[in-house]
Amino acid sequence: MTPVPPPAVELSADQARRIALRAQGFLGAPDRRAGVPGVLRHLGAVQLDTISVLARSHELIPYARLGAVGRRTVEDAYWSGGRAFEYWSHAACILPVEEWPHFAFRRRAYRSRPHWGHDLPDGVYDTVIKQLRDEGPLTATELGGAKNGGEWWDWSASKVAVERALMYGEVVCTERRGWKRIYDLAERAIPDALLHDDLSDAECRRRLVALAGRALGVGTRADIADYHRLRGEEFDAVVADSGLVPVEVEGWAKPAWADPEALAGEVRGRHRTTLLSPFDSLIWERARTERIFGFTHRLEAYVPKQKRIHGYFAMPLLAGGKLQGRVDPAREGTTLVARQASLAGPKAVAPMAEALVEAAAWVGCTEIRVDRVDAPELREPLRAEIGHALRRAHR
Repeated sequence: MTPVPPPAVELSADQARRIALRAQGFLGAPDRRAGVPGVLRHLGAVQLDTISVLARSHELIPYARLGAVGRRTVEDAYWSGGRAFEYWSHAACILPVEEWPHFAFRRRAYRSRPHWGHDLPDGVYDTVIKQLRDEGPLTATELGGAKNGGEWWDWSASKVAVERALMYGEVVCTERRGWKRIYDLAERAIPDALLHDDLSDAECRRRLVALAGRALGVGTRADIADYHRLRGEEFDAVVADSGLVPVEVEGWAKPAWADPEALAGEVRGRHRTTLLSPFDSLIWERARTERIFGFTHRLEAYVPKQKRIHGYFAMPLLAGGKLQGRVDPAREGTTLVARQASLAGPKAVAPMAEALVEAAAWVGCTEIRVDRVDAPELREPLRAEIGHALRRAHR
């Protein structure tokens, strides 16, 4: 690890928390004119995931910041007009199309090493590229089928080929349709001015470190590197030239850096009250979430049911700039079901009710049912508060 220069700025833990909230779009008035495209540009990456409870996570991200803008609005913002592309960042993510050149280092890395151990018969790659050129955009099924008939990674040769072309940057996922990727040639999907791998690895990483610092507001080496899944040494090599400012944060044991714009004035504004997807970039990194909010967050979807504590898809409650509980939601027709709610205390009842009513509006639910509250004495107060909030919302 390279030496860190002495910090020029000292931040209290509260200042760091408020900076992080504003950077992620949860403090201050939302930019409704910029809408969902603005959210994507601001965050720099929106994670995709197969799990869909109320909605898929990439929908929940803008809902949490803007409210019930509607699924069609979200999908159009991501996939219409060539605004975005899908690639490997923090995980599989939707990324602003203008960042295509800055992932050249990753495309080069994929080209230089074997691809997941999948063998590919001679000629299949070229055949898939030709088919896309002649007939695209196409799904894997339209390219000859996605699987050989087995489970999980038993991909067909054409699926292996098109995924390899995606990693290499010759092919782009231009849309998700029924969760299936729609593939097209990069030369058609990416604007000419952006379609290049001219930037060096260092230039790419410097840009991604700067973007991550801006999206987080303030973070440690691990926080910022993790945003686009860079290695610590890659962060070390470019942070001095990234424009980020070394800072010292009260209670943080490790050095930190901040976006200079985040330090350019007192952080003010109204706090958002909302439920967060477990894949929201505000809480991606568990250690960071514990450090900033004193809140332990864990996705339990892959934990055996009998070992779950908070539920399959527990969504943390953000209110007053703090994480004050969580709820494991479900949907039955037009009823949003709070299968299990956990509250930090009685003061979290009203914010949880407000967040549940808004979440119901996200997905077109008109009723809310509470099945279980970890603190039984708060169950009836929560139900009553939800009733009040629903009546206010329906006026």
